[in-house]
Amino acid sequence: MALAMGREALNEFLDRAFPQIAGQVRVESLDETGLTARLKVDDRHLRPGGTVSGPSMFALADVAIYLAILARIGEVALAVTTNASIDFMRKPEAGRDLLADCRILKLGRMLAVGEVLIRSDGTEEPVARCSMTYAIPPKR
Repeated sequence: MALAMGREALNEFLDRAFPQIAGQVRVESLDETGLTARLKVDDRHLRPGGTVSGPSMFALADVAIYLAILARIGEVALAVTTNASIDFMRKPEAGRDLLADCRILKLGRMLAVGEVLIRSDGTEEPVARCSMTYAIPPKR
């Protein structure tokens, strides 16, 4: 399937549509099979103990799947999460950004299903795994 949006278009859309996270999450790479997004970890993402918080990891997974879907269907801002499951498997490496490797498992007219493995930059072992379903609004 040809991509409807490229890496730069996705990053520009993210900054425009979600200014509250502008510059925090970036699409690093993108192809027909998946997408990798980076969370630029700073103090606002940390919890006591110096590790990245669960809500920050969840947000990264959610944004990564959302952008992977938009890469395929185009700019549809009102696509929304309808189901999510996340497993936190190990503590992220201190002082490292997080990378979300995402792939879309099913892309239908009304629903999309994707999965994400999150890892600390420079490591291969996942720190979290997430699966999500998105509702895609009807075309107008």
